[in-house]
Amino acid sequence: MKINRPKSLNALSFGLLDEMEACFRKVNGSKSRALIITGTGDKAFCAGADVVELTGKTPADHRRGVERGQALFEELSRFPVPVIALINGYAFGGGLELALACDFRLALPSAKLGLPEIKLGLIPGYGGTQRLPRLIGEARALELILTGQAIPALEAEKIGLINCLVEGDGLQAAIKFSRRFTGYSLVALAH
Repeated sequence: MKINRPKSLNALSFGLLDEMEACFRKVNGSKSRALIITGTGDKAFCAGADVVELTGKTPADHRRGVERGQALFEELSRFPVPVIALINGYAFGGGLELALACDFRLALPSAKLGLPEIKLGLIPGYGGTQRLPRLIGEARALELILTGQAIPALEAEKIGLINCLVEGDGLQAAIKFSRRFTGYSLVALAH
């Protein structure tokens, strides 16, 4: 699945969440053995929420958007086949939360990851405050959440935020990575 909104750095819009849900359902109903998620272009995997779209929305609209994102990312975290995030650039805010909902995270060396919501007077809303500490430990997660600091892919690998760095053609590297487990039973992969 390729997030295809390069002009907005592949930002999460309400429409994109709908498209993602449709894609998840399509893959879920197929014989696919893995799902790879990446962004279009080389600047961003997903730069988070579409702040332009959020301008002028009511608090109720914001709440519905957060609840929708939470439900969708929770569905992704329980997906019946392994899900790989191929982080090919910025993974900020909801974009990093999307990657955190995946089973595996691969990143190009140029990628940067962070949760900058604190700088906007917000908190990560799609489950990142729960998933990040489980992955890298509470102290380091709290530091990233409360400072809004973005870290380079190499540091993300060192702290266990990503599984590995990939060079060259990231998609081919992700496909190769997925072949480590795609030959196994779908029933086993789902558990």
